Amino acid sequence: QAQFVESGGGLVQAGGSLRLSCTASGRTFSSYAVGWFRQAPGKEREFAAAMSNWRNIIYYADSVKGRFTISRDNAKNTVYLQMNSLKPEDTAVYYCAASPRTTSRPNDYWGQGTQVTVSS
Repeated sequence: QAQFVESGGGLVQAGGSLRLSCTASGRTFSSYAVGWFRQAPGKEREFAAAMSNWRNIIYYADSVKGRFTISRDNAKNTVYLQMNSLKPEDTAVYYCAASPRTTSRPNDYWGQGTQVTVSS
């Protein structure tokens, strides 16, 4: 079973940037759809971004479109989330996810989560 390790979270001021990384072990990313979800305190987990395993089609939630960029490096078994122009409402635990099928909402495997806090 694939395992995922996330890194890159932290505390940043509004308007700043962070890059999250999620590295898989046990099997390769290349045939997987990958994505990022987030969960703010007291709220349900929500979709942020995803990249399909078919033609690397990319999907974004409206709330992050134009500010976040998802990318992948299959040679490193890693998916990234570049987050720019961060807002306090982006504060959440961010989870990477993956699925061994074509989907815009991967959800079969999950990372442990990394905290992102944006101060105003």
